[in-house]
Amino acid sequence: MTNQQPPVIIIGAGRSGTNMLRDILVRLPGLETWPCDEINYIWRHGNRGYPTDQFSRDMATPRVADYIRRQFVKLARATNATTVVEKTCANSLRCGFIDQIFPDARFIHIVRDGRDAALSANLRWKAKLDVPYILRKARYVPPTDLPFYGGQYFGNRVRRLFSKDGRLAFWGPRFDGMQAVFENHGVAVACAIQWQVCVESATRQLAKLASDRVCTTRYEDFTGDPVTELERITEFLGVSVPNEQAISLSEGVSRKSVGNWRTKLDRQTTTEVERQVGETLRAHGYDSSIEQVKS
Repeated sequence: MTNQQPPVIIIGAGRSGTNMLRDILVRLPGLETWPCDEINYIWRHGNRGYPTDQFSRDMATPRVADYIRRQFVKLARATNATTVVEKTCANSLRCGFIDQIFPDARFIHIVRDGRDAALSANLRWKAKLDVPYILRKARYVPPTDLPFYGGQYFGNRVRRLFSKDGRLAFWGPRFDGMQAVFENHGVAVACAIQWQVCVESATRQLAKLASDRVCTTRYEDFTGDPVTELERITEFLGVSVPNEQAISLSEGVSRKSVGNWRTKLDRQTTTEVERQVGETLRAHGYDSSIEQVKS
């Protein structure tokens, strides 16, 4: 490992394109990531019993920070990476915590229309068991934390089996009051509120950092013109990418899911979603009109 650069942390609410962006970036020379979806278990080590993912800066104790830094160094050495790229959706609730650990890290914040994100997240809350996916993530659970997460996972699955709405006890970033939100709203509306909490938290915390450490893109902008957005992001990272390479890396980027909420959310659900999160939608440039939604 030579010329080690600060890590790149991709921030985004669940189902907002964080995987897409990470998978494109790590195709560039010297950029590497973990061979699993995310590493929330590593980020939570030392704070595993905390009920939410809303970690404060002071929770990044010297012991916690040292452990997390060592995992990044370990990956960089194993892959000969110059830059480690990481995306864990729960990090949208703890950007300050991450900054405390990696004061030179660069952040890419990707924002997606909350209605499309909620529509997609709704499916994850009711997803069937995916054993290979679980095993890939389990490889990076700190050994001392395995019993804790084993019990937690079992309870999560039992809840899904016996619940009337067929959902998991939890999925994605956990925030204060999340259980009440899902008990008092339909899953799709609750997913939109989860998106809102993540987007507002990330926006607020990232605004406190130096502007040259933060780059923001929208899912719709990236999928609409991936070459231009990728070139802008790589320039932010200080990575030289010829136009031909940007075109090649962008192959496969699709806009087919953009605006799915217009036909797949019923009018009542859309109205309630916009009532709950409309202000956040508008703050990020999304029209809250429901005229094109089917009855």
